[in-house]
Amino acid sequence: MIRLMTYGGTAAEDAAVTRTGGVPLVPEGFTWPRCSACGGALQFLAQVRMDDLGGPDGRGLLAVFMCDNDRGNCAAWAPRSGGNRALLLPAEGASPAQVPPSGRTRLGEVCAVRYADVDAADYYDASTRWAKARDRPLGDVLGRLGGEPSWLQGDETPTCARCGRRTAFVAQWEEGHDHRTAAYFGGGGCGYGFACEPCREALFLWQA
Repeated sequence: MIRLMTYGGTAAEDAAVTRTGGVPLVPEGFTWPRCSACGGALQFLAQVRMDDLGGPDGRGLLAVFMCDNDRGNCAAWAPRSGGNRALLLPAEGASPAQVPPSGRTRLGEVCAVRYADVDAADYYDASTRWAKARDRPLGDVLGRLGGEPSWLQGDETPTCARCGRRTAFVAQWEEGHDHRTAAYFGGGGCGYGFACEPCREALFLWQA
């Protein structure tokens, strides 16, 4: 069974749910991440409620950021380049982050995520079946939650810098349902989020 993330319309920019776009919910004292290459503020891409993966409650939020200030020149596709950042944040007591006054910091739309469990051989088969069954455009599939990543260029699962183990796959994202407001993963690529929850380490990369 493959759990798809599908477009569920617009959401509030600070909704405490899994979504793309908007403003991240963060703890007190949070500092908005910046690109180590160009120095600009990173763009907030998505937030995932880790509780949506199952298991114990209180697993927090995965927040993903990527540089879009100098597209193609900050190695934003690589997990430790400094051109992107993934953070595991506590959900309890979180509030909307203070958005930097300059830079490409936000996507053009806040998209609610609705889950759809599809019995299929792989992610792409599940996406096609879901769209056909509901007479929806394939672009309304925003990605998948949990399971195994569907790689475009081969397995690049990162290891945790603290414990050395392979990080667990959290979510895979398409660029978005509308190219005018979507993220940029090389033009038709996919983003991938991972976490080592015991070490509170999270990583992001994309392939095209």
